[in-house]
Amino acid sequence: MRLVVKLGSRILAEDPAARVAALAEEIEGARAGGHTVVVVTSGAIALGMERLGLRERPRAIPTLQAAAAVGQCRLMEIYARAFEARGLAVGQVLLTHADVAERARFLNARHALKAMLALGAVPVINENDTVAVDEIKFGDNDRLAALVASVVDADRLLLLTDVEGLLDAGGRVMREVDDPEAVAGLAGGASGDGPGTGGMASKVEAARIAGRSGVETIVASGRTPGAMAAVLLGATIGTRFRASVGTLAARKHWIAYVRRPEGGLVVDDGARRALVDGKRSLLASGITEVRGDFDVGAAVSVIDREGREFARGLAGYGSAEIARILGRRSGEIEDVLGYKYFDEVVHRDDLVLL
Repeated sequence: MRLVVKLGSRILAEDPAARVAALAEEIEGARAGGHTVVVVTSGAIALGMERLGLRERPRAIPTLQAAAAVGQCRLMEIYARAFEARGLAVGQVLLTHADVAERARFLNARHALKAMLALGAVPVINENDTVAVDEIKFGDNDRLAALVASVVDADRLLLLTDVEGLLDAGGRVMREVDDPEAVAGLAGGASGDGPGTGGMASKVEAARIAGRSGVETIVASGRTPGAMAAVLLGATIGTRFRASVGTLAARKHWIAYVRRPEGGLVVDDGARRALVDGKRSLLASGITEVRGDFDVGAAVSVIDREGREFARGLAGYGSAEIARILGRRSGEIEDVLGYKYFDEVVHRDDLVLL
């Protein structure tokens, strides 16, 4: 089994060396059982803040980047020492959203991570906060962990946090969740104090993303001894989010959850039915409005008349071109533009229903 384990900032901040040492011990046991493990870690900014004497999380991006740079050195030192004591090699991998939003770089990351695993190293992945700004941030390491699970073809995703799992309206831990969207209202965001940026809402979203690629997600307390071993054995721990019944192929998962839409196409009811019920491509005749400025190949949201995004895809034409041909039949495209790339504005192979 291949497992992605994400260690949250709040758990790591309690005692970084002890937490990582415990993680290394569990990974040693997992590998002895024939399992492979990829680690997604938080904590660089928190450790940097401590080293720089910053009492509150900085709001300015450059100060956050500076704290991340200082803290990342300390973070990897802790990992290297703990894992080397167990005879395990670790490799640092820093990612930004741009590293996986471009298909070629996504595949490069995939190949590199799989090579590390084949060589017996344990990848330790963190968002590259030193260079990340709002435009390229994953948003939190829960989402990053879900995307990594897809990149490395993981079987399960374990999110270790400071709570026992997702609580129901009565305050009891929910053991099984079939549909993350159905329980989104129970999940709160980050509290705003302390090192964490996610909260339970980001974990439910991570479970949704991972589930669409066939990965089961478990949210459990990082303070529970043997949590990883329990997950590998299939024991009941924390909250288990089942993988979606209709999973996406790797490329379509990348379109839906990795590429960020650069614009939108509003479609009429007929086009929506053709896409959803008929499994058709999106034609210019069904488009009523173009939003944003984008080029050929950009990711775009497909929006219904009520303003709801129900699909994403890769545009076969740029926004200026679509604005000229919207509402037209495919046979008229060449007459209007003087050329024609495709009959479809978004081909079915490049379209994902959300």
